[in-house]
Amino acid sequence: MTQRPNIVLINADDLGYGDLGCYGSMRNDTPHLDRLAAEGVRLTDFYMASPVCSPSRGGMLTGCYPPRIGFGEFVGRPVLFPGDPVGLDPAERTMARVLGDAGYATAAIGKWHCGDQPEFLPTRHGFDSYFGIPFSNDMGRQREHEDWPPLPLMSGESVVQEQPDQRSLTERYTVAATRFIEENAHQPFFLYLAHMYVHVPLFVPAPFLAASRNGGYGGAVAALDWSTGVVMDTLRRLGLEENTIVVFTSDNGSRARGEGGSNDPLRGHKAQTWEGGQRVACVVRWPAAIPAGGVCDAVTRSIDLLPTFAAVAGAADWADPARPVDGVDLTALLTGAGPAPNETFAYYYMDDLEAVRVGDWKLHLSKRRDPMRELYDLRTDAAETHDVAADHPDVVARLEAVAETIRADLGDARLGVVGAGRRPQGRVEDAQPLTSYREDHPYLVAMYDLPDMPTMAG
Repeated sequence: MTQRPNIVLINADDLGYGDLGCYGSMRNDTPHLDRLAAEGVRLTDFYMASPVCSPSRGGMLTGCYPPRIGFGEFVGRPVLFPGDPVGLDPAERTMARVLGDAGYATAAIGKWHCGDQPEFLPTRHGFDSYFGIPFSNDMGRQREHEDWPPLPLMSGESVVQEQPDQRSLTERYTVAATRFIEENAHQPFFLYLAHMYVHVPLFVPAPFLAASRNGGYGGAVAALDWSTGVVMDTLRRLGLEENTIVVFTSDNGSRARGEGGSNDPLRGHKAQTWEGGQRVACVVRWPAAIPAGGVCDAVTRSIDLLPTFAAVAGAADWADPARPVDGVDLTALLTGAGPAPNETFAYYYMDDLEAVRVGDWKLHLSKRRDPMRELYDLRTDAAETHDVAADHPDVVARLEAVAETIRADLGDARLGVVGAGRRPQGRVEDAQPLTSYREDHPYLVAMYDLPDMPTMAG
């Protein structure tokens, strides 16, 4: 294939490992995503760089573990909040900047969450255009946070609406995505479509809610599936589906049990470094190069997407020796032309190294600063139920040595190790929220102000 492929990266929010039919869900209907998997390859051991939003997204976009880019913590918190003075340093090379420099049209649509100040927005990180909410959809005015600034919907670097009806956002994002594809059908393009679903609060359009067998959560999953189907139909209609790489994944695992989501058969959930927090569903479709119906159980990571996209796009000299990345090119693995290029993953929560994986082995080092030594064979025990550290002291020692190497490079705040390879996060002076509440402003009544609106509980 000599023609450079288009690239579409679809990122769900808080979607669990077991929430799609192609990953075993019996509660959610996902025919379009199941078809995507059948026509491409399904990754079983794909990891996001963090179990929470901001560091996960920053890591994926830059090809780096979050501590390397200063994305371990933000003003003492695990994610960015409206008006924070920190964000993704504009000097970092995102996949949009790499692909844009290679001649691709680029667009970001949906949730950003890498900083809401002008210096940190998508248009300062290589995206030609942006339409979406710059942080989580629960970071606006609602019952629990009536004093918060109104939720901003942005176009480019301007707020175009405050407190939008969230039931309409997935449709609006999908329409914007199809327009971008149509307008750039005759040149290579990169589309980053970052949905708000299934992050709370859930505002599900009535047709999806009515058809759901899993309450509001199932309706939100169905909306994700519908949107993916529309994007795929657009590619087919324009004759682009053969040579377009479509990646679907989630920024981290689902939340706690009982809310409708599932990380089965994995242990743990969002904000944890058990498998359920960071191992997520990932489907890759590229008919021109990837055989259909494949299943890949090699260790793969979101930080590998940037080097992979750069390789298939023919991006020359994209790597900056002064700003190394942690990801590797997966092209040979995905196309069946070569073995897995990596078998290691570092599980960070904030700036603490809590676990490491090498091959099938995973060693837990700490949880919320409490030290631990638990070893699991993930090939036979993905649920992490049988600690075998006492049976394999040699493996424990080998993985502890790997952890020491990682700490020397990226640090471990729990142990006071700074890390020689860390770079600072971006920072601005006099940061301000993008919006402020005005009593005389005719805000649309926010659906989360209505007590009978379906939520995670039903």
